[in-house]
Amino acid sequence: MLEQYEFITADLLDQALVADVVATLAADIKRQGSAILVVSGGRTPLGFLQLLSHQSLDWSKVTVTLADERWVGSENADSNEKLVRDNLLVNAASAAKFVGLKNAALTAAEGETAASELLGSLGKFSVVILGMGEDGHTASLFPSAANLARGLDLDSGQACIAMTPLHAPYERLSLTLSRLLASGRIILHLAGEKKRRVLATALAGDDVQALPVRAILRQEQTPVSIYITPDLRN
Repeated sequence: MLEQYEFITADLLDQALVADVVATLAADIKRQGSAILVVSGGRTPLGFLQLLSHQSLDWSKVTVTLADERWVGSENADSNEKLVRDNLLVNAASAAKFVGLKNAALTAAEGETAASELLGSLGKFSVVILGMGEDGHTASLFPSAANLARGLDLDSGQACIAMTPLHAPYERLSLTLSRLLASGRIILHLAGEKKRRVLATALAGDDVQALPVRAILRQEQTPVSIYITPDLRN
């Protein structure tokens, strides 16, 4: 199932997205006593994360983790963990548990196994919030990256893998397609006309190597909602 919601401004999108995510997390807490939220980095989700941090929810029963991470220290300005700690894990949401992807290994490749085992132990996600780059990547599943086929392999048995983008800095760890799909739902959060055009191209074709986001859009295992605005405020 694929649904698309369009908003005139980023503020309106953030408000609707927060309400949707809180309802999803609350439903899982009520049903099973806990919930797992997966978020992404970048500028687009900042307003969403900040607004979400203030919401009334039993945050002590929520685990937050990442769709991907740059292989940098947690105090590095480019760390997704830092972004989440600074913008989401504050206010009411400071009670949530956080599971990071970066570990003590020297490289992403060396840290892959431990991170994969940790993520594999978490169980089914409640909701995954993904972004998309103008090159069609999502999480850190980049076009033409050497490890992309492995990241998209639904039978890999890996929860996350090391990735080195061709045209972006840093080694990365990325959740694999199979682990992203092990979720109650996926939400694709997009801002700007350029990304609207990339989305239209992605929806019109089927080459996942060229635009890896197609692997999310074209699958039928996990419901996907697209939240999109032309507003680049974030």
